[in-house]
Amino acid sequence: MKHALPKSRATQVALGAAAVAAGLCAALLPGEQADAAENSYERGPDPTESSIEAPRGSYDVSEERVSSVGVSGFGGGTIYYPTSTEDGTFGAVAVAPGYTADQTSMAWYGPRLASQGFVVFTIDTNTRLDQPAARGDQLLAALDYLTERSDVSSRIDSERLGVMGHSMGGGGTLEAAKDRPELQAAIPLTGWNLDKSWPELSTPTLVVGADGDTVAPVSSHSEPFYESLPGSLDKAYLELSGASHFTPNTSNTTIAKYSISWLKRFIDDDTRYEQFLCPLPDAGGAIAEFRGNCPHN
Repeated sequence: MKHALPKSRATQVALGAAAVAAGLCAALLPGEQADAAENSYERGPDPTESSIEAPRGSYDVSEERVSSVGVSGFGGGTIYYPTSTEDGTFGAVAVAPGYTADQTSMAWYGPRLASQGFVVFTIDTNTRLDQPAARGDQLLAALDYLTERSDVSSRIDSERLGVMGHSMGGGGTLEAAKDRPELQAAIPLTGWNLDKSWPELSTPTLVVGADGDTVAPVSSHSEPFYESLPGSLDKAYLELSGASHFTPNTSNTTIAKYSISWLKRFIDDDTRYEQFLCPLPDAGGAIAEFRGNCPHN
């Protein structure tokens, strides 16, 4: 992945020993000091397999309903956010539903992701029949509302934003990333879009498909989406085993585990989560296939 990992503790110790041997101070050199410094965007305790698979993370979560009457460009929704402000600002994610669905179909992502240290906005679309391009525009309008007008705007770092969505909302996720390349992460979930090619994307993208999807079969949607992304892009493809097009609509440990890891890694630049993405997870159990460009496998 493009973001460099920090130098290991062993490397830091070796550098310190070399400095002593050379008659210099035992501290790291300035460049190594910067590499070893704690990432200011890290939120929450050191992650483990159990912590990212758990139904809730370390943060208590509050929520706020946003009426469609008070917003423009999308249909309102629900904001989920860490209750505490002790750790400073958080990254934010807007989440769109699929065709004919509303925000309730994506409600489980709100507390699940917010409890890990994100502000999450599950949105309603202007109409339930909106196509992917419109859903992409609405995801961006929701992020603008979050960072500029919402009651929790002061809790959000407006430069650390991402998008997620199911089905046509997943297609909208790709559209949003195309229109706003400064987004830090995109996760289309069993996405549907007539446009199969996305070579223009520069946002780190995790494509999630399902082996039993008959609405947006992976062979004609998720796989072409993934394969069309630039080879230089931080990207991954997760195909769920024994899953359908609608699997993302209910609480799912595998989706949560890798979505949390992806959002943490790229919205928060938190390299502690690299371990769950690289080396690539093996197929088996809930995973039919996992692809990605991990140069340090």
